Amino acid sequence: MLNIEQVRDYTLSLFGVTEDQPFGDDIITFRIEGKIFLCLWLGGGKHDLKNSEPRFALKLTPERNEELRGLYDCVTPAFHWNKKHWSDVYYELTNEDLVKEWIDESYHLVVSKLPKAIRQKYANNQ
Repeated sequence: MLNIEQVRDYTLSLFGVTEDQPFGDDIITFRIEGKIFLCLWLGGGKHDLKNSEPRFALKLTPERNEELRGLYDCVTPAFHWNKKHWSDVYYELTNEDLVKEWIDESYHLVVSKLPKAIRQKYANNQ
């Protein structure tokens, strides 16, 4: 199981990832070429949910979101995002390998949508 610092460190270890906080002090967004692929909730604030379980939102294909939500209780429709394209992952409720796999999947999905010339530099750093 990963904790919040490990989620942040792992996400920042991916090539070209930047972070910022455009939505307030309780959310860190992780971007690739300015495109958000993961939002990590830091706790409290306006994005709190009733159960206050640590979570992040990540972008996946609609089909993959549906699949993961059907297989894992720790994956739910994203609270503050388009529920078709985003899921909330309660990362402390599942194993480290799955969490990293899903972060990678979100990262690669966003990279795959970048213009070819930009995408090439990510292909060389995989």
